[in-house]
Amino acid sequence: MANVSVIGTGTWGTTLAILLHENGHHVVAWSAIPEEVKMLSEQRKHESLPGVHIPEGIQFTENLEEACKEKELIVMAVPSIFTRVTSKKIAGFIPAGQLIVNVAKGIEEDTLMTLSEQIEQEIPQANVAVLSGPSHAEEVSKGMPTTCVAGAKTMEMAETVQNFFMAPTFRVYTSLDVLGIELGGSLKNVIALAAGIADGLGCGDNAKAALITRGIVEIARLGCEMGGKFETFCGLSGIGDLIVTCASMHSRNRRAGILIGKGYTMQEAMDEVHMVVEGVYSAKAALKLGEKYHVTLPIIQEVNEVLFHNRSAREAVFDLMLRERTTESFSLHLNK
Repeated sequence: MANVSVIGTGTWGTTLAILLHENGHHVVAWSAIPEEVKMLSEQRKHESLPGVHIPEGIQFTENLEEACKEKELIVMAVPSIFTRVTSKKIAGFIPAGQLIVNVAKGIEEDTLMTLSEQIEQEIPQANVAVLSGPSHAEEVSKGMPTTCVAGAKTMEMAETVQNFFMAPTFRVYTSLDVLGIELGGSLKNVIALAAGIADGLGCGDNAKAALITRGIVEIARLGCEMGGKFETFCGLSGIGDLIVTCASMHSRNRRAGILIGKGYTMQEAMDEVHMVVEGVYSAKAALKLGEKYHVTLPIIQEVNEVLFHNRSAREAVFDLMLRERTTESFSLHLNK
């Protein structure tokens, strides 16, 4: 049994706390909201995970020092927009060599840094790894079969993360391509917004298939140009995560996109979903990365136009369909 902390009690953080508890570890979960700590401690249920019981052995706290000190593993599960500020808050409680696993997905708009890079910058004494893949909390919390990939700078660290999370219904693979894993997990949220918009417009299954296929091409071209590995984008944190996020109603990005396709504004859609829509926060950063690395990202470009420049969703679809004629090629260097 290891002492483990989960920083963040959203659906994913709570689900992983349950998984780690069931794997035999002593788990403390932190929330910044006192009312949430009280509710989770007393009612042993999460309002966004209906029918899921939180075991009595999981402890909830609003005390960051209590959550972070003397832990073999710290899981960073706050929304991406809070990763840096939370890392700053816990930095003073983190000893040298502390293993931190980030499980959120996103890119910081101002710096274009991935979440693990932000954590490393704020907590340089820590060893930072990632866990990603097609893994909706609503299914994992009910014990439905799921696979993810643990990424780290050394195979020893990746295997340590694998051992913490591996369970009969939660299979974990290992990888050394941390950058590729994070880019796949972040950029797919932007493509999922596009898929949702197409659904809201009633474009059909053909359009959905096209967006998924051409979306992974955009992700892979940019990711490989930045130093990620092509095989990563063909794996769980690439095409796997993209498929589930574009197709599932558990996906907050797809749900927000559907509403936008039906005529909601970006803010109205986010308010309706009642959860952080990560793709909205990653869209501008993704476009800036494309400009920085000279990679054309037509789907991501149109998502930005709809979100931030008042272009109608229907016009964006026509713009994609009427782009200059080209050949289909999977060459990462044929930037079309």
